[in-house]
Amino acid sequence: MKSILLGLILCLSFSVVEAQNLAVLKYKGGGDWYSNPTSLPNLIAFCNENINTAMNDTPDTVDPGSIDLFQYPLIHMTGHGNMFFSDEEAENLRNYLQSGGFLHIDDNYGMHEYLPKELKKIFPNQELVELPASHPIFNAAFKFPQGLPKIHEHDGKRPQALGLYSDNRLVVLFTTESDLGDGWEDTEVHNDPESIRQKALQMGANIVKYAFEN
Repeated sequence: MKSILLGLILCLSFSVVEAQNLAVLKYKGGGDWYSNPTSLPNLIAFCNENINTAMNDTPDTVDPGSIDLFQYPLIHMTGHGNMFFSDEEAENLRNYLQSGGFLHIDDNYGMHEYLPKELKKIFPNQELVELPASHPIFNAAFKFPQGLPKIHEHDGKRPQALGLYSDNRLVVLFTTESDLGDGWEDTEVHNDPESIRQKALQMGANIVKYAFEN
């Protein structure tokens, strides 16, 4: 049964190359995977206008264990707290990432404590590594010579972009102490200055462009 499913997964993985939509990961564990409801529609609109994408106006929702995962070149994950992947979900995520997919995890504050243990289920022999400011993701569409921008203050720590690789390709990006998703939300949600919102949206567009092209 697993070999049949894997064959179906590998077949479906070819659609990742051609697709141009993104989805939100509906994970288990009690964390609010659904937080920042206006953020991705705003990011999608910004990307469609500024980097020539043609994404649907609103993101889809996908479970980590579903074969539907393979329809999307980019999966977005966010929240404030705990998360949990079953062994089957971790295997499905690993197959997705190794078949050309990309997972962006944006810490809405509080994920950092729980995330590393769950990522170990996907890539047991890897640790998150910080991306240097020279990494192409910071220059994919808009230039960020200092690396990940700071959007919201939480603990007074510097923003970090951490990654996991598969066959020398960046497949997981974890952005923390930045809160890009808050910067993507409607202006009245956090009352951010437009200059801050633009930085968040531009960095988000870089992530989209990088994920779609690599």
